[in-house]
Amino acid sequence: MTIDGGQIEVQSFLTVTLGILVLFLGKSLNQRFRVLTEYTIPEPVSGGLFIAVLIGLLHVAFGLEISFGLRARDVLLVVFFTTVGMNASFADLRRGGRALVVLLVLTIVLMLAQNALGISLARWSGLPPASGLLVGTVSLIGGHGTTIAWAPQFASQHGVNNALEIGIAAATFGLILASASGGPIARFLIRRHRLALPAGSAAVAPSPRGEVARKESGEALIRSHDFLGAVLAINICIILGSLLQGVIRDLGLFLPLFVPCLIVGILLSNLLPRKGAWLPFGWPARTPAVDLIAEISLGAFLAMSLMTIQFWTLVDLAGPLLLILFAQFLLSLLINLFLVFPLLGGTYDAAVIAAGFSGFTLGSTPTAMANMTAVTQKFGPSSKAFIVLPLVSAFFIDLLNAVLIPYFLSRV
Repeated sequence: MTIDGGQIEVQSFLTVTLGILVLFLGKSLNQRFRVLTEYTIPEPVSGGLFIAVLIGLLHVAFGLEISFGLRARDVLLVVFFTTVGMNASFADLRRGGRALVVLLVLTIVLMLAQNALGISLARWSGLPPASGLLVGTVSLIGGHGTTIAWAPQFASQHGVNNALEIGIAAATFGLILASASGGPIARFLIRRHRLALPAGSAAVAPSPRGEVARKESGEALIRSHDFLGAVLAINICIILGSLLQGVIRDLGLFLPLFVPCLIVGILLSNLLPRKGAWLPFGWPARTPAVDLIAEISLGAFLAMSLMTIQFWTLVDLAGPLLLILFAQFLLSLLINLFLVFPLLGGTYDAAVIAAGFSGFTLGSTPTAMANMTAVTQKFGPSSKAFIVLPLVSAFFIDLLNAVLIPYFLSRV
């Protein structure tokens, strides 16, 4: 850590350490304040926002400005999505069936509406029309990574000189809205419609992110070799995913690293045999070791993402930006309540998916997963939700966004 006057720079290793502490802080806050658990606010969100607000107050009171090294956080995001791919199976795709298709179609509808709404409100507010696209799928579904990747083109070719600041601010506000709204939406639907768990879910409860089913009588044992095998398999997927990303880039299509890693994870876990003499270890798809790594990487990523929000950088952009974001929130909420939930059957699984839908359409897929995890920890498991939503939000959406962004840019 380096200190220069009021500037404090925290290196990546220390950022990870603080992120872990923030996770424990969030757990403590949720235990101490019942309202957080009642509305199923994820623990990383509770702790991360508390620290972000505290840092903001220190900035206002003493002029302190703390910047965090986030390289390790970005690696955790890739690790998490790789585990999502490793835990997906072609059989899951078949089981997703109608729900997968319905959610994908509704998400495409929302993406088109988000961009159209953002552009229209930007014109109405007197802003460059392209800036409205930055408060659409670029930042809300694409997140910080997509925003950073596209901002230079908005600035150089479409006259939005502060494109990066607008996109980052929108992605940040969206992340907060996504984190805070998913749990309450699911809670409202579950209690309003008196929803019950699907038959048989209580006896054998699959945990979030595809964990191997466990009976209530005992926990699965994770040995050191199981854990190392999972780490090795994840690393192999990431290496191959990096190579695949290069091939895709040569074809003229940009995808964040986590997308090809997700694809490689799906392919290897479904095409390789679980055991074989030619493998020095059993391929660890859908094992407790992979699920443990997924849970750790997701929690730490989200905690670090939220605790490093610099609220004071968003003040100057608050006016028209908040108007467009509020409209985007209402759009997502209406589609969620009146299309997603009923068209998915109005079941308990549909309510859990609704929590995730709010998460990734306003924030990110990790936020969606954290929202659904918090809901299922309180109300009960939903294996269908953790099969269907990641396939839509983590696999199809970035491909669609890579097509929609240039399409709308060509028309503003």
